[in-house]
Amino acid sequence: MKLDTYIGNKMKNLRNQNGLTQQELADRAELTKGFISQVERGLTIPSLATLADIVECLGSNLSDFFNEEEDPQIVYKPEDYFEKTDKDENSILWLVPTAQSNMIEPILVTLKAKQGFPFDKPHEGEEFGYVISGSVKLHFGERVYTLEKGDSFYFAATKRHKLEAVGRKEAKVLWISAPPSF
Repeated sequence: MKLDTYIGNKMKNLRNQNGLTQQELADRAELTKGFISQVERGLTIPSLATLADIVECLGSNLSDFFNEEEDPQIVYKPEDYFEKTDKDENSILWLVPTAQSNMIEPILVTLKAKQGFPFDKPHEGEEFGYVISGSVKLHFGERVYTLEKGDSFYFAATKRHKLEAVGRKEAKVLWISAPPSF
């Protein structure tokens, strides 16, 4: 996109977001409505000083006006995932690889038959899990719970905890931590 078109589109969008007419913006910036119209249509480019005045009248500044923030990634495909496998071939698949900077961290845990991960020490936060396939034992403090496909768990991570697969099949669990801890 050409600079004149970029400035015109950006200025028009900002003016509309502020609920101003071209005339109202022109009056505030001490310019003519025709000049504002020409800038918005990409027919002319204002001087830097004039653009700074216009942008200020729109409640912004040149730095923010030209700053293009990228939209955060919302959809994640398998090629975005990150996987870690231990010596027993149990795996953790990070479904949102950048989740360490978010409020929650969703992972897909795959446990081989009769395998598990070591105990996780108590920490701040909460944990949620949903058994997608197989069956697992959830160790939470001194208690042990058996969960089957379709069962879920939720707890504050105030006690040591771990999962292990039971039975002859591997188990898959969607596990969500808040805040991220894996």
